[in-house]
Amino acid sequence: MILNFEPAGSFRGTNLLRQADNLAYAYETTFKSVDADGAPNAYHPDNIGLDWLANAGYPNTNWWRSVLVADPHNSSKAYAQPDGEFEGYFVAMTSLRSPQGNKLSTSTYVDSRMVPYVVIPTGFSPSGLHNVAKPGDVGFTRHLGNNKTTTFIVADSGGGSDAKLGEASIALFILLGGQEPNPKNGQGVPSGKIQYVIFPGSRKAGPAIWPRTNEDIHEQVMDLILSAAAYDTSRMKARTNSMS
Repeated sequence: MILNFEPAGSFRGTNLLRQADNLAYAYETTFKSVDADGAPNAYHPDNIGLDWLANAGYPNTNWWRSVLVADPHNSSKAYAQPDGEFEGYFVAMTSLRSPQGNKLSTSTYVDSRMVPYVVIPTGFSPSGLHNVAKPGDVGFTRHLGNNKTTTFIVADSGGGSDAKLGEASIALFILLGGQEPNPKNGQGVPSGKIQYVIFPGSRKAGPAIWPRTNEDIHEQVMDLILSAAAYDTSRMKARTNSMS
């Protein structure tokens, strides 16, 4: 992919590039962090989930309710799924969710295991960008070492005052060459630098924002790339994002 971008400052050590018409921005980073949020088996009271409860702030912080759904009958505790394949696991939210979904249902959120997504770090508002991504916006990413690519959606945000660009879902890292990416310790992610291109303002309006299929996201990103006229499309070989 050839980027027709110009420098746009940096964010916590990562340089940013801005497309001249503000249709997109880009960054490249070797930093990687695996976000399990949205997966129905992300967190469990016995710490047997995909990620540690401590990474959800539970139960010893005042911010765990931004990650886990609180029990409607006892707001001091996280809500556990009452039945199904992941009975007993907590419900881990993502910033992107179905506007009409049931807050207690994992289907309302974006499953890290199945959907390639990226995370907006806390405090991401660099002065060099006139428009930044919000949950529901879409983009394209390429591993600069192995040339594996995937399209993605922006589905989560947070991480605290030291959060960096480069956090993404399990599905995204698998599609870029990872082997069983582990949210608990970061192992299994593909080594090397990854390039991300995000189209701010590309999110769907109203109920169409979520849920969406990976194929639908892929098609939208390909259309955006063609319309942006900022890429050498003959060199793009993005794969359809199917984790099934």
